[in-house]
Amino acid sequence: MSVESSEDHQPVGRVVPLVEGKNFKSSWPNSFNAIAGRVSFDRHELRQILDLYGRKVAKGEWRDYAIEFAHQKAVFSIYRRSCEFPLYRIEKSPQFARKQGAYSVLAATGEVLKRSHDLAPVIKALDKQLTLVSG
Repeated sequence: MSVESSEDHQPVGRVVPLVEGKNFKSSWPNSFNAIAGRVSFDRHELRQILDLYGRKVAKGEWRDYAIEFAHQKAVFSIYRRSCEFPLYRIEKSPQFARKQGAYSVLAATGEVLKRSHDLAPVIKALDKQLTLVSG
């Protein structure tokens, strides 16, 4: 079977800009997609989160995750099992960047465990080992 090419066919996967001639820059580089109007994690942030996630999966503590990009925040939800509610949520909310810090980690109950202007302290709060003390 051979594939014939013709000049009137356009290549598959061609990228067409949604709005031509516009420069969409934000005060947060790579954190707000102005075309789609959504907050997202950049590659460096996702690498930090997925490194932690990989370590916890290897230990058998976590099993699944979900990522949501919304207009006000980006959320990385962590699950112990895929059918449960999220065990933890790492949120990025640029609207809180100046006051409380753009990054936060929330427990399943909704309690804020850590809030920071940088992602590293938030990741560190989840990376701590919990030990059981028998009495």
